[in-house]
Amino acid sequence: MEKQEVLTALKAGLPVGDRDLYQFDFSGLDLSNVNLYQVRLIGVNFTQTNLTGADLQKADLRRAELTQAILRNANLESAWLYRTNLSGADLSGANLTGAKLQVSRYDSQTIFPEGFAYKSSGAVGPGANLNGGYLNTANLRQIDLQGASLLGAYLGGTDLTQANLQGAKLSSADLRRAFLTGAFLRQARLNGANLAGVDLRGADLTGAEFENLESIAGADFSQVQGLSEEMRSQLLSYPLEQLDTWNSFTRRTTRQSLENLMLKPTGDVF
Repeated sequence: MEKQEVLTALKAGLPVGDRDLYQFDFSGLDLSNVNLYQVRLIGVNFTQTNLTGADLQKADLRRAELTQAILRNANLESAWLYRTNLSGADLSGANLTGAKLQVSRYDSQTIFPEGFAYKSSGAVGPGANLNGGYLNTANLRQIDLQGASLLGAYLGGTDLTQANLQGAKLSSADLRRAFLTGAFLRQARLNGANLAGVDLRGADLTGAEFENLESIAGADFSQVQGLSEEMRSQLLSYPLEQLDTWNSFTRRTTRQSLENLMLKPTGDVF
């Protein structure tokens, strides 16, 4: 079924049945009150689309793009929203009963239905409770996780490039081979975390806590900001086999990244 046929059917109020609309582009359209019951909408682009009152019960919206979409009073009961981007979306009055929101993205502009416990829904965003969550290999580039709780979370291979993790709780988290390049980690708590193979190049570690790390083998601290001389010395006291491990991506050892780090002397005036 071609896109125009689908649109004609939807605007006529007709169901499109058990169709697979994989990666269709409906961005910016007015699809208010359409019937998308149980339709496969994997990877569909609904950016800025008006879906007010739409029937999306049991729809498969995995990896769909819903940035700034209008979903007021939409029926999303038992819908699959796994890894969906809900940044800036308006879900006021929507029915999210039984909806699966694991690893979907939201931000400070996302509007959820009144009383909906989005912070503990498995969705990823500011203040989210993701303790023990499985976020391995997720694409979370530039995500806002300010103040989120990720205690013991599994973040192996996750792309957190330029993510905002200010004040995030990452104690005992598994961050092996994660990408934290340019990440904002001010006041983040990383005590007991596993940083083996992590790419921290250019990250801001001002005020971050690093006690009793499980491993730093192959972690790359090149050009990090806010790391004190005391903390660098503490990291350089880790076992030799960890310090002399290569980062498979940056081709630099942990020792090299720490020893070549230029720290601002205490008391300097700029």
